[in-house]
Amino acid sequence: MSGTIRVEAQAKINLRLKVLTLDESSFHAIETVFLRLDLADVVTVATYPGSGIAVDVSGHPALVMASGPAEQNLAARAAAAYCARADWHPRIEIRIDKVIPVGAGLGGGSADGAAVLRALDALAPSPLPGAELLSLAATIGSDVPFLAGKDVMAVGWGRGERLMSLPALPPRPVILAVPPIHVSTRDAYGWLGRARGDAPARPNIPGNAFTSWESAALHAENDFFEAVAARHPVIRRIRDSLLERGARIAMLTGSGSAVFGVFDAEPPAAEKSPAAEWEEIRTTTAAHVVPLRRMD
Repeated sequence: MSGTIRVEAQAKINLRLKVLTLDESSFHAIETVFLRLDLADVVTVATYPGSGIAVDVSGHPALVMASGPAEQNLAARAAAAYCARADWHPRIEIRIDKVIPVGAGLGGGSADGAAVLRALDALAPSPLPGAELLSLAATIGSDVPFLAGKDVMAVGWGRGERLMSLPALPPRPVILAVPPIHVSTRDAYGWLGRARGDAPARPNIPGNAFTSWESAALHAENDFFEAVAARHPVIRRIRDSLLERGARIAMLTGSGSAVFGVFDAEPPAAEKSPAAEWEEIRTTTAAHVVPLRRMD
C-alpha cells in the first residue's frame, strides 16, 4: 500500500523518575511520569511498492551529526521491526526534520521511532492490534511505548512499557536548558548505583500527586540528579538559574543532560547570558497528542 503520512514527533520530559531495582533480565526497573512537550521533530513516512528502508535527516548540522548513521537511527530500527512483525515489506522512505536535541533525555530518537510506528500502522493494509504495537514499541526503547501512544501524560513502570494514563495538566511555559555535554545512560546508572549502594527506591507515587501543578511540584523528583550533577556541576547551576527565574519545577529529565523548568507564566530572560554554558529552548507542555496528517 502506497501513502505518505507526516507526524509531529513530540519531545517528552520526566516529571518524576525513580530507579527501582534490577529485574531478572538485568534491566533497571523504573517508575516515571512522562509528559509531552510541544517541541517536536517532523517525521514524514512514505511507502511505495518495492523494498528497503531509507532515512534522511535534516536540520541544524550539529543535530544531524549527533543523530548518527541513518541505519542506526531508531526510526530505521522501528520501521524494520514493524515490517517484521506485520509481515509487510514495502519500500519505506523516512524524512526527519530534527529540532529536538539529541542525547539530552528529551526522547528525541524515541519520538522519531514512535512516529514511524504510528505512521506505518496507519498505512499498513492490516494494522497491528494496540497491545501488539505497544509490545513492539517496548523492544525499541523504554520511552517509545509512551511516545507511540495516545496520552499526553502517563505513569510508566518497568522499562516504560507498563503505562497508566493521567489527565493532562494545563499547558505551561517551559525552558529547556541543554549544556554541551553528553551523559551516557549506562554511566548515569553506574554513578547512581555507587552513590546509593544496595538500597533501591520503592514505588510510592500518591494517587493525587500529579493532578495539579501545585501537587506535581511537591512530588517532582529525579533519582539521577545528584549523581549526574556531582560529575557535571553545570547541571546544578542550570537548575539553580531556572529556580531563581521563578520556575515552579526545575530538574533533570531522563538521565540528562537537559534540565527543564516549568513556569506559571512566560519566564524572563536570564539576567546573565548562559550562552557560554548552555543553550535554552522555549516551548510549552503539550495539551494533546498531535494527530497524524495524511499527505496524499
